[in-house]
Amino acid sequence: MEIRTVHANGVEFAYLTVGEGPLALCLHGFPDTAHTWRHLMPALAEQGYRAVAPFMRGYAPTEVPADGAYESGAIVADVMALREELGGDESAVLVGHDWGAFPVYVCADRFRRSVALAVPPTPAVLTGFLEYEQLKRSFYIFLFQTALAETAASTPGFIEGLWRDWSPGYDAAQDVEFVRQSLARPANLTAAIGYYRAMLGTTPPTGRYPSPEPAATGEILYLHGLRDGCLSADLAKNALSHLPPGSRAEQVAGAGHFLHVERPAEVNRLILDWLGPAS
Repeated sequence: MEIRTVHANGVEFAYLTVGEGPLALCLHGFPDTAHTWRHLMPALAEQGYRAVAPFMRGYAPTEVPADGAYESGAIVADVMALREELGGDESAVLVGHDWGAFPVYVCADRFRRSVALAVPPTPAVLTGFLEYEQLKRSFYIFLFQTALAETAASTPGFIEGLWRDWSPGYDAAQDVEFVRQSLARPANLTAAIGYYRAMLGTTPPTGRYPSPEPAATGEILYLHGLRDGCLSADLAKNALSHLPPGSRAEQVAGAGHFLHVERPAEVNRLILDWLGPAS
């Protein structure tokens, strides 16, 4: 895979790419990088797509955005700007994991087909988010609202611990090293935490981006690991009822939160069958 750069929505994005054909835009989450798509991207290329995985705003080697915006509207604006700058058209497809899933629910009507992984639509999440067991899993979200966030997240073992808890039994050494490289500078780590501070309003909206609304159309495949230690699979049971008509939801046995690197053969098959050959 090659690494290139593109200027979109006022940010210089670095991205991995492989293949030629219609755009397949792949979005990573936290704590992760574009390398999370190393299994899917070659498979997409074989199916005739130009697979592109950007390092999301603030994740090196993408620059830290000058506007300091990490609200959901900024991420959606990034996705639409990347689609345009990378030459995406009506044949383009979208795949998002974790934070990368949020823009899928908003932008699905602008892509031929889409896939979201590991974070169901917000209404589905809210049904059980405040239950005790889920609150324990989500401790990091509340920690990230405090001044201790950067110190805690940079402590040896913190990122490894999240991967270990979220994807039990998976050897995440390579993925954790990618994350360490991407978030090595304090500014990049603060940027990654900034998504969570914006989510709960600790950092007020910049006012530059409208609040995004879920797309009413656009077919989405939703995938969730049954052993997910970040968001319980129970929260995904009603995901399909919150997706546009024609969508589909599947749970992947034996997989945790990072299901696309834990069970790449199975997850690739589900995604490629859903997207179909590039057209």
